[in-house]
Amino acid sequence: MNGIEGQILRTESGRECRVEKLLGSGGQGEVYRVIVNNQPMALKWYYPNYIKGDPHLKERLENAIKKGPPNDRFLWPMEMVYDPKGKTFGYIMPLREPRFKGIADLMKGHINPTFRSLCTVGYELADSFLQLHAKGLCYSDISYGNVFIDPDTGEVRICDNDNVVVTGTDTVGVLGTPRFMAPEIVRGEARPSVETDLFSLAVLLFYIFFMHHPLEGEKEAKIHCFDIPAMNKLYGYEPVFIYDPNDSSNRPVRGIHDNAIIYWEGEIYPKFFYDLFTRAFTEGLHDPKKRVRESEWRKAFVRLRDSIIYCQRCGAQNFYDAEKLRANRNHICWYCNTVIHLPPRIKIENTVVVLNYDTKLYPYHLDDTVYDFSKPIAEVVRHPTQKNVWGLKNLTNENWYVTKPDGTILEVQPNRSITISLGIKINFGKANGEINI
Repeated sequence: MNGIEGQILRTESGRECRVEKLLGSGGQGEVYRVIVNNQPMALKWYYPNYIKGDPHLKERLENAIKKGPPNDRFLWPMEMVYDPKGKTFGYIMPLREPRFKGIADLMKGHINPTFRSLCTVGYELADSFLQLHAKGLCYSDISYGNVFIDPDTGEVRICDNDNVVVTGTDTVGVLGTPRFMAPEIVRGEARPSVETDLFSLAVLLFYIFFMHHPLEGEKEAKIHCFDIPAMNKLYGYEPVFIYDPNDSSNRPVRGIHDNAIIYWEGEIYPKFFYDLFTRAFTEGLHDPKKRVRESEWRKAFVRLRDSIIYCQRCGAQNFYDAEKLRANRNHICWYCNTVIHLPPRIKIENTVVVLNYDTKLYPYHLDDTVYDFSKPIAEVVRHPTQKNVWGLKNLTNENWYVTKPDGTILEVQPNRSITISLGIKINFGKANGEINI
């Protein structure tokens, strides 16, 4: 149904829904800005023909509304809205703020988020889909068309949640988006599930961090007619990861797949990060049970964010890699090719955090089973008079106990700092840390 601007509809509970303007349209319907109880919201309004072609749509929406959103990153269906004439219906959801941009904007270079923001994007995606799957739901259609990011903060918003289904039911509306669907779905051997979501999530993350598709290499370059049989072969029947360590038949082609070459062969990220993607698209490509879980991605993105280092010459964000250090290899800035002088690091139990000028520690760093980044418990600060001296400031309400290399024990009260130096050991109460330079 077109042209409902200016109309006043009613939500299922009887609230007034005043339609203001059209925001966009697609194959399923149209999205409008609306006002409900004086609050701006969004209304997805379906085409009648689409409803006829998806007999389970209303059931999926009612189930999603009943279960509620996994977290606030989902622009989740909140309440049904019906056409008074009975021809169609829709649902209201939170309105996406203008600060959120599409992944397509990232791919086209229209936005240029920092690595820190991208790490946060990866973490929030993994965490959000973990919360979704924990509710017994699968998304069915993870792709870069359904995810929006704030390039400044890394916050995400996940839309088109009307495709979410209860795992194992037959209420599926879509099988996925081409190029993101798991091979078993492409081959017609499976329907959307948590395992197929995990494959799609890995593809999306590869796009975000490598600006390329993980299966598009030499095999794709040789295709002259990119029709359905060719796509089925490339993504379903004969998929090969472009950097499969045991199969070089599908390597990226220079001049065609340069993004993949730059980001992978340039060793921009730490080795553990490449290893995770390699597993996702080798073992996980062929065995759904061996796919990288959301919890693994979540931990990896926190680790990646904690590994950020800055080039002293150009200021570009790079990544500390313990493997390079063990191999006596220098860290070379990807942007200006300068050798990077490593800043101090603190090891707290099994977690290593680089101590940059802007580093903050959170409750997670003291207990990596609690993903709490809401309020820092420590931060790196500069000495007020000695500009080359840096310290770690206690932002908690409890005392720290510091042991110096000579055995001297110091008490660091709240809002006080300890100078960052080699061999300092800090008892944070819940965990112990040691500084290495």
